[in-house]
Amino acid sequence: MMRVRLKADGRIVEIAPDGSEVTLEHRDPAAFVRQVRTRCGLTQAAFAEKIEVPIETVRNWEQGKRNPRGPARALLKLIDKAPEAAFAALGGRR
Repeated sequence: MMRVRLKADGRIVEIAPDGSEVTLEHRDPAAFVRQVRTRCGLTQAAFAEKIEVPIETVRNWEQGKRNPRGPARALLKLIDKAPEAAFAALGGRR
């Protein structure tokens, strides 16, 4: 059984039998966010509105000042794999 841990900086690491940690994801979080957004064909402002976060959050992610964590990472991964389904589930702003 593989043991994994989510680190505070957003990395997912595997815990080896000797206790050492091996990073499972090598993607640059800033590049990943930018890639997801541009593939959706949205500006930072439009993307922020669709996922209901402040535009500053998207800017900080894309500039590498902050990394998306927890639910935001999960949402970005979902948008990456199935954008239509993700945006349909989110619906519009109320």
